[in-house]
Amino acid sequence: MSLRIIQWATGGVGRAAIQGILSHPELELVGVWVHGEEKNGKDVGEICGMDPIGLKATQDIDALLAMEADCVLYSPIMAQPKEVCRILESGKNVVTPLDWFYPGDRDVSELEAACLAGGSTLHGTGIHPGGITERFPLMISALSQAITHVRAEEFSDMRTYGAPLVVSEILKFGKTPEEALANPMLGMLGTGFGQSIDMVAAELGFDLDPEKRTLHEVAVATKPIDSPIGPIEPGLVAAQRFTWEGLVRGESVITVITNWLMGEENLEPAWDFGPEGERFEVEIKGDPGCKVSFHGLHPESIEAGLKQNPGIVATATHCVSAIPYVCRAEPGIVTYLDLPLVAGRAAPELSVSPKSD
Repeated sequence: MSLRIIQWATGGVGRAAIQGILSHPELELVGVWVHGEEKNGKDVGEICGMDPIGLKATQDIDALLAMEADCVLYSPIMAQPKEVCRILESGKNVVTPLDWFYPGDRDVSELEAACLAGGSTLHGTGIHPGGITERFPLMISALSQAITHVRAEEFSDMRTYGAPLVVSEILKFGKTPEEALANPMLGMLGTGFGQSIDMVAAELGFDLDPEKRTLHEVAVATKPIDSPIGPIEPGLVAAQRFTWEGLVRGESVITVITNWLMGEENLEPAWDFGPEGERFEVEIKGDPGCKVSFHGLHPESIEAGLKQNPGIVATATHCVSAIPYVCRAEPGIVTYLDLPLVAGRAAPELSVSPKSD
């Protein structure tokens, strides 16, 4: 029998998740929650730019929680822990790209109690944080001994990120350097990336210092730069770099970096993506060392990215792929370290046909 899935929110990740759920042979989409009134009652296929699928989106949380379903893929802009608790208490598992990648010693007692009450499971996953910062560093670390440093780094052109409100008002692109550097995003993003660092450190055995080292840098436009939020004028922020480091006795042993640029031209400082272009990198320093570059997770052009960004699709798909494994897990908060290998599924035309009774 198919697992019954509710999609929570229909932003970029949510729409990609819906497409992934519909194509997954083990999953059935049975409900969709939407934030905007203009989407309430609208066919989910139309919201996602597809043909109608005969399922209407709703803002009725009570109705969704009363529905028989196995899992909620939870992807609003910001996580609401009280809301997640309600979902878990209703007996539905939750997979989310927003938080709870590796709680460690953080206080998650309310969520654990909700899991216990509902007999449900919570799993945080995604791409960055997620696969790039946790799963893949741990996977390739098995090739090295005497590991001294782990690096996970993103190089992305933000002109392909079609979420103007997030880019402008949350990330503060197009604002003054003072506004951007005063933005709490270093700490907010660090909630997830800090968990990534803690997971890798715990599994590899690094004895981390209590405090992590962080750095937020910006570059400004030297000429007007076209962007999804309109032209970024000279002197305003057109690139940002966030760095988080796990330390042992003050020395960096795990580094996570995001390089988010509005292109490579007309920036001061003159940042660029380097000869490999947009990518994700994972590097292990040890005996022997190993570096892996991930290509294909960025769009071929700005226009293609605004239509469908592969990085957003990968984030959603990593969540969708985890659902069957999470539904089979014991109740509680589970991480990559608790689950078996999570894999995707073959295209329908190439997959094994279900056996008939």
